[in-house]
Amino acid sequence: MRGIRGATQIEANTVEAMEDGVAEMCRTICEANGIRPEEIVWAIFTVTHDLDADFPARAARVRCGWTMVPMICSREIPVPGSLPRTVRVLVHVETGTPRDVRHVYLRGARALRPDLAAAAPAASGPAAAGASVPPGGAPPAPAGPAAPGRPPGGRDG
Repeated sequence: MRGIRGATQIEANTVEAMEDGVAEMCRTICEANGIRPEEIVWAIFTVTHDLDADFPARAARVRCGWTMVPMICSREIPVPGSLPRTVRVLVHVETGTPRDVRHVYLRGARALRPDLAAAAPAASGPAAAGASVPPGGAPPAPAGPAAPGRPPGGRDG
């Protein structure tokens, strides 16, 4: 059993943007880790308070074929200065064999875990715009000011 983390920043609070961003993240997780939907035991999605146009689990079901995967969605803690329009996922996978896990942080969410995002594969397809790391490292988080005493970016629960 393995846990695989992923996160992405959604372009806008719309059904289409949710579907595009979640599909990109879920496909990238599967491709990077060599897994199929039938190997996924369950998935937990969280969204920031500013995303309520759709459920990320529905997007995974409809666009990625995760039809038999038990999934649930929840809301993130609204930490001041946190990255807006962010969807996170924790995927529990039955791999059958031990292997390295490749966590996936895409788009603006690369700033949450630059240590993991630098090693993540670049996504492909039209939804991948902004998914790759520019020269010099991860892009800065487009979030508001950090809470007093807390550094911006580079933090993910």
